[in-house]
Amino acid sequence: MINQKTNPGPLKPINAMIALAAVCLSLVLSPSVDASSRIKDIIQFQGVRDNLLVGYGLVVGLNNTGDTLATGHFTKQSLQAMLNRLGVKPTDAGLDSKNVAAVMVTASLPAFSRQGGRIDVTVSALGDSKSLLGGTLLVTPLLGADGEVYAVSQGQLAVGGFAATGDAETVVKGVPTSGRIANGAIVERELGFDLASLTSVKMTLRNPDFTTARRVAQAVNAFLGTSAAATLDPSTVEVQVPESYQRNVVNLLTDIEQLRIEPDQLARVVIDEQSGVIVMGENVRISTVAIAQGSLTIRITEADQVSQPGPFAEVGTTTTVDRTDIQIDDGSDQRLTVLQDGVSLQELVNGLNALGIGPRDMITILQAVKTAGALQAEIEVM
Repeated sequence: MINQKTNPGPLKPINAMIALAAVCLSLVLSPSVDASSRIKDIIQFQGVRDNLLVGYGLVVGLNNTGDTLATGHFTKQSLQAMLNRLGVKPTDAGLDSKNVAAVMVTASLPAFSRQGGRIDVTVSALGDSKSLLGGTLLVTPLLGADGEVYAVSQGQLAVGGFAATGDAETVVKGVPTSGRIANGAIVERELGFDLASLTSVKMTLRNPDFTTARRVAQAVNAFLGTSAAATLDPSTVEVQVPESYQRNVVNLLTDIEQLRIEPDQLARVVIDEQSGVIVMGENVRISTVAIAQGSLTIRITEADQVSQPGPFAEVGTTTTVDRTDIQIDDGSDQRLTVLQDGVSLQELVNGLNALGIGPRDMITILQAVKTAGALQAEIEVM
């Protein structure tokens, strides 16, 4: 019996080439999802929103850092009214404590919050209190925009900053006149919104755009297999609830928000004049234009020079003579740069950097290019 050994050597390069070709083909045929975003990240469902709450209360237990009751009339009146409700009849002479501060309490009531649930609150000093460190917020009703009480807050403050004062120096870290109470408010009233009974759902784009709104509607229709989604305007897409999702709108919203689309961008250049920051979108294009940048700089330096007669001179006196040095820079070393039609953002930046242009001068150049009609983008000055 003769054993014959096969030689797999020549097959290895062939297998490697086949594998490489398969990878390249998959990259070409597979859709790019790098620039895509979840619908969840670019829209919000109408009706699913937070509600702002605000209240006025008192913080007690401060270490002599509270409001001055002699000048803080509203703090004094609030303290008197609170003590009267508790059956205490204080006198004006007895209200001289520095351990009480009037505060504003703010909170955000999330959508679908249920009675008995808890939310975080922020407490901020309203009077001349120096610090709320160590204070306790007394029972404070939190009102909505309609004037109704939706939550009640009370608890110990957590203050991130502090202040230390001496005879010659004061050290302040953070903001000691503001603090938070985690789970410091109890929800007392629910918002009436029946999500399950909706027959249609409206989605609002965070950045309104015709193209993006249409892509959202197309993605939803492709997923549902029907024409349930329609674009109403650049910021609103309405979806009719299909029969398979009746009384189960939560599942519909969950499925929709996981779909991916590629949002469209407006060609825009955002300029912050104060800080010199320039942000340019990817779709910014420049028509054929020539750019030159130069400035005239004159520098004058004055220096005094002492002039005195030579050694053993019989005449002459020592005196001071003015000497002036003038340097002129007319920007002659700067060159003219030509940007061809349809250059990209990277080519525009490279061309301006080649001239040695800083952010401040670049802002002026971009505005001049826009005036010349060569900048195919919108300029927004902050």
